[in-house]
Amino acid sequence: MFSNEQSCWFVRKVVCWRAVASIAWAVLLLLPITVLFVVLSRFSLLHPIQTISECLSFATCASAIFSLILMCGVIIMVGFLNLEYYTVIPTIACSRIALLGQLLHPRQLVHSLAHCIMGIIVAWCCAVTIGGRYESIGCPCIQNDDTDSLPQMCLNEYHLLLLLAGAFVGFSHSLLGVIYNMNYVSFHTVQQYKYLRFKGSLLLVVRCSSTQALYSVRNYIVMYFFLGYIPKAWICKTLNLHLESSVHPLDSIAGLLDLSLLYHQWISASFLLFTWHVTLLLFRIFVTEVYSFPVQSSFTEDAHQCLPKVLTDKQPMILKFLALQDFALLSQHSPSRRSEVFSLSQPGGHPHNWNAITKECLSLLADLTQRLVAYHDTVATNGRSKSLSTGSERKTSSESSGTSGPEDLMSPRPTMLLRTPASVFARSIGGFPQSPLTAPFTPDLDSPFSSPALRRLTAPMDQCSPWFGTVQSPHIMRRAPKLWSTSTDSQVNGSPPASPASAPSPKQEPSKPSRLAQFLQNRKEQVKNFLAKRALIMYLFNKLPEASSQALFADSQAHIWALEGLSYLVQASFSEDQFGVVQTTLPSILGCMLVLQEAVDRHFKLPHASSKPVRSAGSLGESTHKTLRFALRATLKTSIYRITSTFGNHLNAVKMSAEHRKRLQLFLEYKE
Repeated sequence: MFSNEQSCWFVRKVVCWRAVASIAWAVLLLLPITVLFVVLSRFSLLHPIQTISECLSFATCASAIFSLILMCGVIIMVGFLNLEYYTVIPTIACSRIALLGQLLHPRQLVHSLAHCIMGIIVAWCCAVTIGGRYESIGCPCIQNDDTDSLPQMCLNEYHLLLLLAGAFVGFSHSLLGVIYNMNYVSFHTVQQYKYLRFKGSLLLVVRCSSTQALYSVRNYIVMYFFLGYIPKAWICKTLNLHLESSVHPLDSIAGLLDLSLLYHQWISASFLLFTWHVTLLLFRIFVTEVYSFPVQSSFTEDAHQCLPKVLTDKQPMILKFLALQDFALLSQHSPSRRSEVFSLSQPGGHPHNWNAITKECLSLLADLTQRLVAYHDTVATNGRSKSLSTGSERKTSSESSGTSGPEDLMSPRPTMLLRTPASVFARSIGGFPQSPLTAPFTPDLDSPFSSPALRRLTAPMDQCSPWFGTVQSPHIMRRAPKLWSTSTDSQVNGSPPASPASAPSPKQEPSKPSRLAQFLQNRKEQVKNFLAKRALIMYLFNKLPEASSQALFADSQAHIWALEGLSYLVQASFSEDQFGVVQTTLPSILGCMLVLQEAVDRHFKLPHASSKPVRSAGSLGESTHKTLRFALRATLKTSIYRITSTFGNHLNAVKMSAEHRKRLQLFLEYKE
């Protein structure tokens, strides 16, 4: 375990500086964007010369400079929020109530409030830039009869309407960011220069900003028509302003259907969203830039920055993802760095680099296999416990016992995960700490509609249970009396006694729940049955069709890179591995890939798993996580074919179970 200073070195030295660079570029681009906004907001088709003179005169006034300084502050704040709220693993709500919980989370409420305030600031800058009737919130009232009285200040509803529009657009932008995962940072498959990525996405940013601004203005006009009198009365009372009686109020159909007003609202909202979207786009481009980690270092103080050590770090996740991306790229394009992976340590002659990288990649793949098996068993049994198959247990145990080798000590045994669904739930939920890569699929135990059998299945096992520990087969317990008698005979003959751990503990009677516990449990079941009959409750708690499948593969980009890196390294080892370090773990790699292939194939036979989602063309929200399961399936099959096409019939000499050999033969014959 590294110290805090070592574990966050990447954030301090790389991520923060990349975020600062993206903010600096966004601030530099703010000037030409503002100039374009000034021209479009003051443009007059009938008086083009007057438009140019007004723009030039506005550029030299103090209000323009002050507005530009405020806009720079807003851009810096937006960039800071992007750095604070970004994630490389999307948060997918599996039900509507979960999505509502995300929207009402205190952290999200702070985000929404900050965007509301920034929206008001940008709207005020836009009102000052447009000028005319939008320039200030107060204006002198029109004197009708009493000309001797002191002039009074009336509310300029046009200015108020623009400010509230900025707050509404900022708030809706924050909510849409949660719904469409706009804080999710995805990694592009094709590596491009930053300028080319920005240039290719600029047209999409313009289209998305203008479209979202149009819908936001439409929704805002409807809301202001019904609720506009509330902020108008509050502002008048707070600032001691009066309402102009001779002017049509804007919370009416005649006032809101002003084409000039609608145009200025839309152009201001488009300007606001475009600057924020450009800042977000630049942040994504800079943060996901490829970073090259050294494979090994000559200095011990830099060992925590090498690729084998970085891959094992759990936080921050951007570090792990960039390390896996670099691992996939070096395995494919860098022969010199591949030779460092295949090298042996001096002195000792041990392949520490290869062992560390392989162990972490196989652990990732085994974790995904474990989640898929748990999800499939839960869906197949519909939340009911499924009895274990004794025949299949015996067959699989006998096959796997003959193929165990020293390479199995390096990586988890995913074949065992397919044999005992109960142990899968216990290890993934109750027994072991969760991997921070992503929360694996777990049944919604807190839902009022989860069955008691599913909660028993996912509960931690009793230490007195015969299934506690590493026992994987029921017939081991049937041999327990024989083992006990053998140890007794050995004591009589003078041999050392057996360890107490091998002796089965006597079965304890389960304690009977109290009457109060039974009463509370019955009342809880009655409440759940009552709520299950209500349509609104079921609408909120029902699972969304594809959300569970998408949540399972939310972090599959890491598994895709692990598969690509392992397969390319194994392929290159056929001609570059001088010491044969890859051959020692080749059975584990093939077995892990084949077990994952079987789990993925079973998952795609479930409903809604193979249906491709509709692409959203008018949003900047990342939708690549919706198709990650298809990319993983294609990458997995390609990786196995890459190994089989390189080694060919030499793989027949690799130790593996009969089931794996039969499945591997399909790849060798190109029938899979």
